[in-house]
Amino acid sequence: MKKIISLLLVLVMVLSLGSAAMADTDYSSMSLDELKAELKTVTNGKLTVATSPDFAPYEFYAIVDGNPQLAGFDVALAQYIADYIGLELEIIPMDFDGVLNELASGGVDLGLAGLSPDPKRMDAMDFSDVYYQGGQSFVTVQANKDKFQKLEDTNDAKLTIGAQNGSIQMDLANQNSPEADIVALVKVTDIVAELLGGKLDGAYIETAVAENYAASYPELAVVLEVPYDSEGSAVGVAKGNAALLAAVNLAVKAALEDGSMDAFVATANEVSTGAKYEGLLDAEDAAEAIAQAVAEAA
Repeated sequence: MKKIISLLLVLVMVLSLGSAAMADTDYSSMSLDELKAELKTVTNGKLTVATSPDFAPYEFYAIVDGNPQLAGFDVALAQYIADYIGLELEIIPMDFDGVLNELASGGVDLGLAGLSPDPKRMDAMDFSDVYYQGGQSFVTVQANKDKFQKLEDTNDAKLTIGAQNGSIQMDLANQNSPEADIVALVKVTDIVAELLGGKLDGAYIETAVAENYAASYPELAVVLEVPYDSEGSAVGVAKGNAALLAAVNLAVKAALEDGSMDAFVATANEVSTGAKYEGLLDAEDAAEAIAQAVAEAA
């Protein structure tokens, strides 16, 4: 019995030492080939990426010959990362909340949805290096833009302010406009529709996205820059997948250095001014919205 107990103790010690060695592994110093040998993904040979296609120019559906095709610079970067690492890309469109939840549960490898590396999200996911420097804005309609000369003007109990549920913009709304009636909406397209319909007095929207909508809807006005400590977008990586995180960082670095990221952004900005659809294809109004977008672009 004593021998068996001794053997078990030795086995536990060996396993503990192995786990400690793995925890101490410096994946950031490895080459891509070394990382590939360590790489584990949800599905072998595939890179599974969650995105929320209602966030042009980051991710949206470009309508080509009447057919919606995923587009945007996050989508292009996802393909670049998959190619760089040598994996087949699988993109799964879902609501923004779903992206966060799937990353937290380990149901996907990556999330590319204009994610800001907010410290409050660090327990649920890891973040790559920043690949795009963005900003945050307060948006209203042209008829109301003179009402908002400074950020303090948004903090009024008479105002109804919108932001995307689960987003950094929701945090900013609560931080800067706590006295207002803050409305959480699932999609940015819903926020814009409510603004244009007069149901919202203003909204917090990521700057590049806000400017994209303003280009499509001249009634919108991007009126205020909103300070935010963690400006920029990073790739969300399933928590604890250190080898994948290191490989993604190598890919992001390469995309920034070889000019690919600049090209992705330029292309996305150009494509997003044409016929597009923002939302999930299984939404009730998807077919009607796509047909309308095609008609408007004709």
